[in-house]
Amino acid sequence: MGAWRGKVKAGQNCRKFRHANYTLCYTAPMGSSSRILPLVVASALFMENMDSTVIATSLPAMAQDLGTSPVALKLAFTTYLLSLTVFLPISSWISDRFGAKLVFRLAIAVFTLSSLACGWAPSLTHLVIARAVQGLGGAMMVPVGRTIILRSIPKAELVGALAWLTVPALIGPLVGPPIGGFITTYFSWHWIFWMNLPIGILGLIMATLFMPESAEVERRPLDVTGFLLSGLGLSFAVFGLSVAGRDLLNPIETLGFVAVGALMIWAYVRHAEKVEHPILDLRLITVATLRVSLSAGFFYRVAAGAIPFLLPLLLQLCFNATPFQSGLITCANAFGAIGMKFLAARMLKQFGYRHLLLFNGAISCGLMAAMGLFTAVTPLLVIYAVLVFGGLTRSLQFTALNSIAYADIRNEDIARANGLYTVVQQVSLAVGVALAAIILELSQWLRGTQVLDQHDFAAAFIVLALGGLLAIPAFAKLPRDAGAAMSGHRAAS
Repeated sequence: MGAWRGKVKAGQNCRKFRHANYTLCYTAPMGSSSRILPLVVASALFMENMDSTVIATSLPAMAQDLGTSPVALKLAFTTYLLSLTVFLPISSWISDRFGAKLVFRLAIAVFTLSSLACGWAPSLTHLVIARAVQGLGGAMMVPVGRTIILRSIPKAELVGALAWLTVPALIGPLVGPPIGGFITTYFSWHWIFWMNLPIGILGLIMATLFMPESAEVERRPLDVTGFLLSGLGLSFAVFGLSVAGRDLLNPIETLGFVAVGALMIWAYVRHAEKVEHPILDLRLITVATLRVSLSAGFFYRVAAGAIPFLLPLLLQLCFNATPFQSGLITCANAFGAIGMKFLAARMLKQFGYRHLLLFNGAISCGLMAAMGLFTAVTPLLVIYAVLVFGGLTRSLQFTALNSIAYADIRNEDIARANGLYTVVQQVSLAVGVALAAIILELSQWLRGTQVLDQHDFAAAFIVLALGGLLAIPAFAKLPRDAGAAMSGHRAAS
C-alpha cells in the first residue's frame, strides 16, 4: 500500500495535493506504476474501443429516433473515424508541447463530455458535430497515455504493463455489438453514449492521482504542411477503406477517396525527407525493431483486425445466432486474451521475441484459418476451444509487437515513435476490415449468388490468415537477442 505524508522532501516522487497552509503527498509503493498506469490507460482504450463498436447494432433505432436513414447515419458515424485519423499524427507533438499528463486528462474530459452530447443529440447535425469532437478526444487519449507508460516504466517491466493494453483492444470490438443490442432493446440507444460517463470520470480521477508529471522534453516547431498532408491523406485513405464493400458509396467513389489519400501520403513522404522536424518522423524506421514491428506487424494486424467484423456475421448470417448469442460465443476470444496477460512476460523471457513472434505468429494464423472451417454442425465446444486459444495467441502476438517496437527507441524519441506506430496500427485495422468485405463480395460473385454463406466466410478467414503469414520472414530476420533488455531473455550462444 502507499502512504500519505504531510512533509514533502526535495525530489520525492509523489502525488501532491496543496492547500493554503499545508501539502499532502501520496507516495505510491515500489513497482506500482507498472500496474496502475496501464490500468488508467486501459480504461481509456476500453472506452474508445467499446464506443466505436457498440453502435453497430443500434443504428436502426437511432435512425428512426433522429428521423434519418440508417445509411445516412452510418456515413455520419464515419465522422468520428475521420476526426480520429486527422488528429492522430499531431498527438505526439501536442503531448510534448503541453505536457503528456495534461493532454491525457483533457482528452478524457473531451471524450466523456462529447459522449454526453452524443446521447443528447436531437438531430443528425448535432450528432455529427459531437462525434467529430469525440474523435479529437480519442486521437489524443490513447496515444498520449501510451507515451506516458513508455516514459514512466522501466523497459524490464514494460512487457507486463503493455499486456494490459492489448486486453481492451481485443475485448471491445467483440463484446461491443451484443452490449449495444442489449442496451437498445431493454433501455435506449442514448445509454450507449452515456455509459462512457462513469468510465471517463473514473479514468480522469485515476490519471490525476496516479500519473506522474510530464518530464521536460525538447519542444519542436510544428510541421504545419506535414500535419495537413498526413492528416488529410490518412483520413481520406482510411475512410475509403472503411466504406469499401459496405454499399455506402459506389466503387468509383470509394477508389477515389483511397487514391487521393494515397497521393497525399506520398506527398507527405517526399515532404518529410526535406524538413528537420516532420510531424511523423519516418527516419525512426531505421531502428530495426521498430521497423519489423511496423512492417511485419502490419500484415498480422490486417488479418487479426478483420476477426471482429467477420466472426459475428458468420454466426448470425450462417448459423442463425441472435446478436446476443453471437456475442456470448465471441466472448471466448476475450477470455483467452485476458488469460494471456498473466503469461506474456514469462513467455517472452523464456523464448525471446524472435522465436515467440515466429512460432506464435504461425499458430495464431492457423487458428484464424480454423474459424473459416466452422459449420452449422461444428460442436460448440470445438468453437469455444478455437476461439479461446485464438484469443490467447493473438493477445501474446500483440503484446510482443507492441513492446518490441520501443525496445531500442531513445526516451526523447518515444512520443514520435508512438505517434508513427499508432498511425500504422489504425491504418492496418482499416485495411483488414476492407479486405474482409472485398473478399466476401468477390466470393459471392464467383459463386454467382447474392446470399452470403459459410463458403464465403471460409475464403475470407483463410485468405487473411495466409496474408498474416507474410510477417513470418521479417520475424525470422530478427537477431536472437532482439529486445533482450525488455524481455529479459538471454539468447543461447
